[in-house]
Amino acid sequence: MEENETEELKAFANAVEFIHSIGSRDLDDCLFADSLVTVSESGRELGDFSVSVTKASYNEEICYLLHANSHGTIDDIPCGTSIEAYISRKLEILEENHHEFVKLEKQTVDRKVHIVRQDDQLVVNRIISEKEGVKTQTHTFPLSSVKGFVSEASNFLILRILARQKTVPEYMTFLSFDAEMVLSKSVYRALGWKKQMIGEELVDIFGIERTVSSAKDSSATWHCYFMPDGHLASRVQLGSPAIMKLLHLPFLLDGVEKDHMFEKKPLIWEEDMELYSKFLDRKEELKADYSSYIRQHPELKALMADFLQFLLLRKPHDVFSFARDFFAPFASQSPPGKSCNDSQNFP
Repeated sequence: MEENETEELKAFANAVEFIHSIGSRDLDDCLFADSLVTVSESGRELGDFSVSVTKASYNEEICYLLHANSHGTIDDIPCGTSIEAYISRKLEILEENHHEFVKLEKQTVDRKVHIVRQDDQLVVNRIISEKEGVKTQTHTFPLSSVKGFVSEASNFLILRILARQKTVPEYMTFLSFDAEMVLSKSVYRALGWKKQMIGEELVDIFGIERTVSSAKDSSATWHCYFMPDGHLASRVQLGSPAIMKLLHLPFLLDGVEKDHMFEKKPLIWEEDMELYSKFLDRKEELKADYSSYIRQHPELKALMADFLQFLLLRKPHDVFSFARDFFAPFASQSPPGKSCNDSQNFP
């Protein structure tokens, strides 16, 4: 991409101001997981989709860790997408790994994108593996030229915040990458309210449209509908034969629909005071040990939450094979903070 093309593209002032207006409370309210099922137009189950956000640390900077995964088959062709990203409290990408694959009959098309902020630049590396071989591309953007940039990862946070606010301000035009990693415009607009059956209940959901323009190909548009607390109820890319739907009502965050929450049951302890005392001592010892490990590895919670939700949703007969397929895309994930000059850093 030529430099003058980059300079001509700018996010609208309203969009930039919206990012600046986001506070820590807004982001903390987005710390939860979504788990949906991908179905065909006829209702046949095709796969799974999940996205979760947790607090984390990146090079000693407090930030947010996002995981998004989509696995399934479309037209009997296995495909999948995974995103892992560290996002600052200003919604800036610190580091993001985006991996897509399609397993065709005689080959696997594999696309990996690694984005990392280095000093005053955003460095983007793209690796495409096809039958013809492996192609690598590198682009560098001065941070001053990408104000209002929204990656695929930070897009999920923006959608959750807008959904919880139940409105989309006017002129919400950001910068983003299209499918070919060319800097493009990304526009958000409200779709209004509609009703959707979730489980056995009819629920009001709020819709948001996101369109990423493309200079070479046609624009890509997604319609996402959310519950009042920000949980994702449905997601579809226009033109796709598949739609992602929420099958069961989640535990809501703001006390909405409290009737769906399970009642707490009191614990019954043994009456032997000596055993009870030993139990409490051992409990606190293990709790401190486990908490220390989890603080050192914030990605653990996100990974296990995604896996358990998929497992309980699908209820596979062969749990070991299911676990192997689920964690396979993470096998080549790189640890954060390494130099992007090493090609092995990319997923």
